[in-house]
Amino acid sequence: MMTRLLFLDESGHDLRHSPYEVLAGIAVEDSRLWSLVCAVRESEIALFGGRYAAGPRELKGRTLLKRKTYRLAAQAPPLGPDERTELARRCLDNGPAARRDELTALSQAKLAFVDEVLVTCLEHGCAVIASVIDREAPRLALDFLRKDYSYLFQRYYKLLRRDEPKSQGLVVFDELERSQSHLLTDQMARYFRDTETGRERAAQVIPEPFFVHSDLTTGVQIADLIAYLLAWNVRLDGMDRPRREELDPLGARVLDLCDQSNVRRSVSVIFDLRPRSEYIAMAQEQLDTLAIDAPEDDVE
Repeated sequence: MMTRLLFLDESGHDLRHSPYEVLAGIAVEDSRLWSLVCAVRESEIALFGGRYAAGPRELKGRTLLKRKTYRLAAQAPPLGPDERTELARRCLDNGPAARRDELTALSQAKLAFVDEVLVTCLEHGCAVIASVIDREAPRLALDFLRKDYSYLFQRYYKLLRRDEPKSQGLVVFDELERSQSHLLTDQMARYFRDTETGRERAAQVIPEPFFVHSDLTTGVQIADLIAYLLAWNVRLDGMDRPRREELDPLGARVLDLCDQSNVRRSVSVIFDLRPRSEYIAMAQEQLDTLAIDAPEDDVE
């Protein structure tokens, strides 16, 4: 029996600069996970001359793919692989004292690294699953699992069904603040236990998630890169917010990791976060309970 691990991360949920909020995941077969991890780390060492993520640095979209990276990378024509790696290594070693050519090499190495990571994911049979939320989507403040999560689990479940009828799915999140982790775990438990669709999907998606440190977990780092590209570049029907065109080659790689027959089987686009009827029914039940428990108004 096969198991697919779904590594998840978010982008743009602070609602500050990102055009969209994104919950994105990369699903990888358990038997191919270690090979994927090794290949990504080999690319990191080959391109940066060592571990880029050593110390405080992280392999995240907002650091590797920011506009400044593209501006610095364009300061010179593409460097040869050996020269680029040597200069990138010097740039990391020199820090604030890095020279112009070293900064250029490091920026070119960053873009090459993200491209290699996405190609490696394709070679390892990985699949993108994501929910993209319009930043002005109406929201409901009740304590239920958000629609972007339920839609993502729907697509994850269907991917598992296409893999094998009895395949299993494990969900791995970037660690949240402790209270948020507890809240999400409780919401997932209620979703998979108390809704009809949740109970159906629990047959293949294990309802309790795992939480890990993103800087120590390659799968979550990849999910972060994908979430960033979905927020800032990839545009599906109805997504009309500004995009960064310089990210087009990498955005195309993300689409290659989606279901080729219908991208919407991999990525849902949500313009209203208020829940469907089953959630509304659960909310009404909760409100009715509160009304029963509340003291009656005094009658004059």
